Amino acid sequence: MIFIKIFLLLVIIVNISYAKPYVSKTIIEKIGKKYGVFAKKRFFYLQKMLDEEKDADELSKLRAVNQFFNDVKYRSDMKIYHHKDYWATPLEFLGKDMGDCEDYVISKYFALKYLGINPRKMFFTYVKSTKFKASHMVLTYFKTPRSEPLILDNNNRRIFPASKRRDLRPIYNFNGDTLYKKRKKKKKTHKKWDELQKHMQNNKI
Repeated sequence: MIFIKIFLLLVIIVNISYAKPYVSKTIIEKIGKKYGVFAKKRFFYLQKMLDEEKDADELSKLRAVNQFFNDVKYRSDMKIYHHKDYWATPLEFLGKDMGDCEDYVISKYFALKYLGINPRKMFFTYVKSTKFKASHMVLTYFKTPRSEPLILDNNNRRIFPASKRRDLRPIYNFNGDTLYKKRKKKKKTHKKWDELQKHMQNNKI
């Protein structure tokens, strides 16, 4: 009996020790060399936040991730990348410490996925912001397929149900992972998503 308990304890310790980090130390070192010490520290605090939230309920995870990435400065793609519409990887977004609405959504999506939230519950949602009179993107979370979605928005630090966000008019949404799994041969599903996937596989910083 004692042997079994010791064995189980060792298994737990080994699993904790070998838990895969969100960003590897090797990548963080590269980020530090390219963007500096501040960027390197941001990834340290990101991992710390993710570790603290790993056993929390889903709403707590949503709030923590939303708050963390909303601290990043907003800048247009033209100012950062000199492109009209560029989807940055989470490494680029947090490394540069700036990005536009799509970049917030992408980083929140993958961080929440890392925390174990089913990707099928999350959607990249294009909306029209009546407040800013502009196209916008937010991350929407559905607890169940029939639930009212919660809105994670870089323009608002609090998470509200869709009915409370009357300043946003939905246009359409999509789930990247679902699209990716449904791909047939070499047919494109979403040009920006396909491009983002390649950049993430290459750990683009």
